[in-house]
Amino acid sequence: MDTLSYKTISANKDTARKEWVLIDAENEVLGRLASKVASLLRGKLKTNFTPHADCGDNVIIINAEKIKLTGNKLTDKVYVRHTGFPGGQRFTTPKELLAKKPESVIEKAVKGMLPKNKLANQLYRNLYVYAGTEHLHQAQQPKQINLNSIK
Repeated sequence: MDTLSYKTISANKDTARKEWVLIDAENEVLGRLASKVASLLRGKLKTNFTPHADCGDNVIIINAEKIKLTGNKLTDKVYVRHTGFPGGQRFTTPKELLAKKPESVIEKAVKGMLPKNKLANQLYRNLYVYAGTEHLHQAQQPKQINLNSIK
């Protein structure tokens, strides 16, 4: 037998079968939602998963303002950023962020669960988060999925 009866196939940008997925974040726990969305963005649930390529789906999340945080995280968790100037450290809580820009809470959680490299920037561009039920991607005909169906 000179040849193999099977070959390992690595996905690349051209051969990846990317789909559009719609997730309703209403009454979902933030961390559980973010970890499942990160694996969808990464493409880890696909049979042709390749660690160094963008083979994940495009994910649309609606109802970002209706997300749940367990315990006292709504008031005790702190997001830290720095302006770049001396003494420029700024602190915000999820409660303040949900009042100002509810999308950013989910975006920060998902971004923290992606790998820390250049690929993460490409994967992060496939995430679209909206505060209400309306989104701009009706033309792509996204497939609505239930988070409980994802392992």
